[in-house]
Amino acid sequence: MAELRQLALPSFARRMSVREEVADALRGAIVSGEMKPGELYSAPGLAERFGISATPVREAMLDLVKQGLVEVVRNKGFKVTDMSETDLDQITQIRELLEPPIAAQAVASITEQELTHLRNLAAAIVDAAADGDLISYIGADREFHVRLLSASGNQRLVRIVEELRAQTRLYGLSSLASSGRLVASAREHLQMCEFIEAGEAQKLQDLMRTHIGHIRREWAGRED
Repeated sequence: MAELRQLALPSFARRMSVREEVADALRGAIVSGEMKPGELYSAPGLAERFGISATPVREAMLDLVKQGLVEVVRNKGFKVTDMSETDLDQITQIRELLEPPIAAQAVASITEQELTHLRNLAAAIVDAAADGDLISYIGADREFHVRLLSASGNQRLVRIVEELRAQTRLYGLSSLASSGRLVASAREHLQMCEFIEAGEAQKLQDLMRTHIGHIRREWAGRED
C-alpha cells in the first residue's frame, strides 16, 4: 500500500461538496505524479488522510474510474491508470490542435470581469508554483484554461479538453518546483492575460502552443 503521508493532500473535514473536492484533489495528485501508477490506494486510507468518512472518497474514486484516471483492483482498492509515452504524445498532439485556435477565438468574447478573474487565477498559479503546492497549481491551472476556452462558447470542446488535460501526466513538476523553474512557466499565464487585454489573438495562440509544448517536454520530465 502506498505511503499516504508522502502525498500533499489537504483536509476536507469542514468543506462542502466533499465528493467533488476530494475528486479534484486526487485528480491533481494524479496529474502531478504524486499518486503513481502501480501503487495501491484504498478509500479508507485516503479518507483517514483527508479526515472524512470513506464513502465520499470511494465515490470520488469511482468518478475518476469513469474518467479513466484510476482502475478498480477487486477487494483491494484502486490504482492509477498507467499512460504510455505514446498515449501522452497523442494527447499533446490533440491539445495542440484544439486549444490554441479556440483560445484565440475566445479573445473577442472575454469581458473585463472575466479577464479580472483570469488574472486572479494566473496570480494564484504563480503563487502555487512559488510555494511548490502542486495540487493547488494543477487546480488553478485547470480552472484558468477551462474559463479561457469557455469564452469561445463551445462547451463540447471544453469538455473534450478537460478530459484530455485530466489524462495528462506531469511527472517533472516536482523537480521543476524545487528548482524554481516552474515559476517561469507559471508566469506564461500572466502573459496570456496581457495578450487578451491587448486583443492580440495570434500572440495568444502562439503562446498557448508553446505552453502546451512545455507540458510534454520539461513538465513531463522529458529532455527532448
